[in-house]
Amino acid sequence: MNFFVNYTFMELNELSAISPIDGRYRSKTSQLDTIFSEFGLIKYRTIIEVEWLKAMSQNSDIIEVPKFSESAVSHLNDLIKDFSVENAQRVKEIENTTNHDVKAVEYFLKEAVGSNSELNAVSEFLHFACTSEDINNLSHALMLQDGRSILLVEMQSVINAILKIAKDNANVSMLSRTHGQTASPTTLGKEMANVVDRLRRQKEIFERVDIRAKFNGAVGNFNAHFSAYPNLDWESFSKSFIESIGVTYSPFTTQIEPHDYIAEYFHAISRFNTILIDFSRDIWSYISNAYFKQKTVAGEVGSSTMPHKVNPIDFENAEGNLGLSIAIGSHLAEKLPISRWQRDLSDSTVLRNLGLSCAYSLIAYSSLQRGIGKIEVNNEKIRQDLDNAWEVLAEPIQTVMRRYGIENPYEKLKALTRGQEINQQLIQEFVAGLDIPTEAKEHLMQLTPSSYIGIANKLADKI
Repeated sequence: MNFFVNYTFMELNELSAISPIDGRYRSKTSQLDTIFSEFGLIKYRTIIEVEWLKAMSQNSDIIEVPKFSESAVSHLNDLIKDFSVENAQRVKEIENTTNHDVKAVEYFLKEAVGSNSELNAVSEFLHFACTSEDINNLSHALMLQDGRSILLVEMQSVINAILKIAKDNANVSMLSRTHGQTASPTTLGKEMANVVDRLRRQKEIFERVDIRAKFNGAVGNFNAHFSAYPNLDWESFSKSFIESIGVTYSPFTTQIEPHDYIAEYFHAISRFNTILIDFSRDIWSYISNAYFKQKTVAGEVGSSTMPHKVNPIDFENAEGNLGLSIAIGSHLAEKLPISRWQRDLSDSTVLRNLGLSCAYSLIAYSSLQRGIGKIEVNNEKIRQDLDNAWEVLAEPIQTVMRRYGIENPYEKLKALTRGQEINQQLIQEFVAGLDIPTEAKEHLMQLTPSSYIGIANKLADKI
């Protein structure tokens, strides 16, 4: 039987998309459409070409491009403001002939300014002294800058969701686990505060990544620029132009900007996302131990065969997509700073995937927020586990014994507790027989696993 059906060409939609970014998860990633898509790249290239022409018109040393009139500037600004899918499609049509994507943008703009005599007269200054990478690296810089703005909002939303758990449960005592075994109690809020603190730091580092660009010609030396206008301070002009776009100037480059900042950018995302994998796995485990209950959603099915199940699918989905984001981001960070001599084209195809790591991050952040919104604390189960873990009081008891000079306190508590079934009565009988001051003994007698939390609640409140 032949199971391979010859389908006719399918229109691109959520069912036919090869990548789930543009298919199954499109609703979670559509914010990035106009930034990291082919349309976005063409749009940013158009912006850079237009702004470069405007910058030359404002430089009195380039007398062949006189200062533009208000109507000419308005014409150029409208090309950016009204840039449409139809415009991008026209660029692609031109590219079918040129077989060069950046040159196609130049030709498109020459067409677009043809109706304005003032701009048409200087149309040969479009793309003046530029190598393609001058246009591309600034376009990628703007992509990453605009993409970061979206990511930062969603990162903060995730942080806020975890912060709420921390604040709401600052005083909810909970058994800790080290190496999977019962350990000194904490509070649920403090455990969430730990995550919030880590995420805040990485978000701030990501926010501070210095997005950089170059605009200095074929090998970074202003060769063509200098041959045309040898008396112009091209370094200063290029720096001023790049900074006017809102990007930091890279003074030393080959044909390409070194891309070290792109590595920093994706390493920062990867660290943030690694923390969230840690968080997702911990929440998954808490759900498994019944420390969290999941709210049921009408119509949802947890298992195709086990009707009782409510699976922690949002945290599992987040973990998987965070891993994809890290994997792709890691390749971008490792590959892009490496280029043979002045330039090789292996970076070109890789740079077309800048949006993938960002998109998988957005999918994960959305899943995490959905998952957090469906969990509620199971106080009864948390309290029950604490009540069954009186052995954790061995730590404070032996510590107080040390203070008052009792010999071998650790060894005595070890003999009492290790491998034994410990309960409140056994602990309190041991404390009652200690030769320590009455006040210290009374304090230990009043101690319970629930109250032995140090300053965990105060730390959670401080976050």
